[in-house]
Amino acid sequence: MQRIYGTAYFTQEQLDAWLKQREEAEKRDHRRLGKELDLFSIQDAYGQGLVLWHPKGAVVRQQMEDYLREQLVKRNYSMVYTPHIAKRDLWIISGHDQTYGDSMFAPTTLEETEFRLKPMNCPMHIGIYKSQQRSYRDLPQRYGEMGTVYRAELSGTLHGLMRVRGFTVDDAHLFCTPEQVRQEILDCVDFAQEVLKAFGFEKIKFELSVKGNDTSKQWLGAEEDWVKAENALAEALDARQIRYERIEGEAAFYGPKIDFKIEDAIGRLWQLGTVQWDFNLPERFQLEYIGEDNKPHRPVMVHRALFGSIERFFGVLIEHYAGAFPMWLAPVQVAVLPITDRVNEYAEKVVAELRGAGLRVEASLKSDKIGAKIRDAQMQKVPFMLVLGDREMEQGNVAVRERSKGDIGVMSINDFVEMARKLVEVRALTNT
Repeated sequence: MQRIYGTAYFTQEQLDAWLKQREEAEKRDHRRLGKELDLFSIQDAYGQGLVLWHPKGAVVRQQMEDYLREQLVKRNYSMVYTPHIAKRDLWIISGHDQTYGDSMFAPTTLEETEFRLKPMNCPMHIGIYKSQQRSYRDLPQRYGEMGTVYRAELSGTLHGLMRVRGFTVDDAHLFCTPEQVRQEILDCVDFAQEVLKAFGFEKIKFELSVKGNDTSKQWLGAEEDWVKAENALAEALDARQIRYERIEGEAAFYGPKIDFKIEDAIGRLWQLGTVQWDFNLPERFQLEYIGEDNKPHRPVMVHRALFGSIERFFGVLIEHYAGAFPMWLAPVQVAVLPITDRVNEYAEKVVAELRGAGLRVEASLKSDKIGAKIRDAQMQKVPFMLVLGDREMEQGNVAVRERSKGDIGVMSINDFVEMARKLVEVRALTNT
């Protein structure tokens, strides 16, 4: 037997639009561009769904992470690091072993103790919270981590960077009092919108995923807790006048959540980050803080990821920009292209000055014709090319080409550096 798919539209215009989008999607496929631009690879020799980040892809990832860490510090998050593996008992307490076990890698035994690779970072951050007694004066506690997790996804579900077996979550867990949780959720929603817009995603769709009447899943917690949590998330979205769709039966097994979907450059929706209310894990791990009444109370726990996974977000970025990243994200920001070997020494001087200014630069000192050098830089989607000939060397200038506009004029090295650094500093999305 063979499964056959079909697509139908009511008008020729709708069909033409779909065909155009599909053609454009093929051009933007992150798997093809990842290879052409030397960003990453997934090789059978290392395992399906396991990503090797090449130097150029690693540069983009570092810029993504550095930006987010900068924003986390501004919002009073504390960065933490946790192990990739833990005793199986931990996952039994959390409920993952029972409700999520099929998606976890099989246990491994060491000295008669079973361990499992972590599918999530939550219990690890709980361990940091529990390491000492907390007072209401200490809350909220906000822990952030670029935490790598592992999930035993079936081979048929794997798809480039969009679905993998090992990935890094820009994870955060917030521990707060019941009185603080509404403001924390509002701040998370605001944070998400700011971050997504910084990467060029202006159109964001919000979904409120709730338990609904689906009894097939192993929901944890009392019904009254679910109602309270779902209402709190809805009130937070209403307070920001955000339109959202209520999705029945799509909550996490431990609580409801707000999901963020972005629309890319060709109109496709991508599931990215989330904000989740968790009343279950604080109970399971017996988390406490000492309240104003000098008695122990149970904190509220909020899970928050903005990229979702760094791998998936990177894949979406590749397709959104068709590999032509903004200046601040581009692996190579400037290509220095001497016309003849006579100006190679001057080209090396220009490269040194640009690198000294903090720009990512490559020089093409091969004896190829200048047209071939420009074509190679264009194919690699480098934002700026500096063409250097005898005249530029004599005058100490550079002839500047922008990847989409072509020649934009001759300028001094200092003027180009000032322009380029400004684009990077403000994290401009275009080169104007």
